[in-house]
Amino acid sequence: MLRLRKVNHIAIICSDYQASIGFYCRVLGCRIISEEYRADRRSMMTKLSLNGEYLIELFTFPDSPDRPSYPEACGLRHLAFTVDDMAQTIQELEHMGVPHEPVRTTLNGEQCCFIHDPDGLPIELVSSQPSSNSLGPFYA
Repeated sequence: MLRLRKVNHIAIICSDYQASIGFYCRVLGCRIISEEYRADRRSMMTKLSLNGEYLIELFTFPDSPDRPSYPEACGLRHLAFTVDDMAQTIQELEHMGVPHEPVRTTLNGEQCCFIHDPDGLPIELVSSQPSSNSLGPFYA
């Protein structure tokens, strides 16, 4: 068995660099560590951190194919981030005009909801705070 310590980073290819930088920084609170244009690949590579920890590499490539939009496509299903307070998170999303799915409660009592980045990548927001039956259905 490998002795993995943690996720080093997540690489995401985007179609609209400015829209994605705006989303990951303005909505999710990431900060740019570095930006590099790689002329040989006609590609941008931007490293983003979350709470001071290197987390995401955001890439652009010319002529990248679209991501399958259906949720059960093979490959990466979604990214999930922990939030402290789901109700406050929903208020902030609505204030920023970010569409979100209804809040659901998992069988183990976690609250979660999904948003999507500019290219449709599903992003799950998860809070382990106690749930309220009025927040939505249970799911497994």
